[in-house]
Amino acid sequence: MSDKELETIRQKRLKELQKTMSSREQKKEPSNANAPLNRIFEGRAWEVFNAARAQFPNEMAKIEQLLVRLALEKKITQLNGEQLYAFLREIGLRVRLNTIITVTGHGKTKLLSEKFKESVK
Repeated sequence: MSDKELETIRQKRLKELQKTMSSREQKKEPSNANAPLNRIFEGRAWEVFNAARAQFPNEMAKIEQLLVRLALEKKITQLNGEQLYAFLREIGLRVRLNTIITVTGHGKTKLLSEKFKESVK
């Protein structure tokens, strides 16, 4: 084989590798509709958001679109769980969150309900 033939083979192989690499990168980065929310949500915001979405799916679909639009327009830069919860309550959505209260004493952590049961005995 001559040097020219080897060079053309290398160029073809290089183009094939570049195509496969670009297709892999596109597959790795699917369009994520929640990416704008990931940028603005802080703390327990996802917990509140997911609980609200499970309890109010129709309303939260509209609110999600609104939040995404506001995030893309950079009108909202950050939103924590408490702020999101307060907003949802303000518009009339009473989101129920799973709340667990623990008490630490004598090197042990117990649920508050267990602590009450022990004190009654």
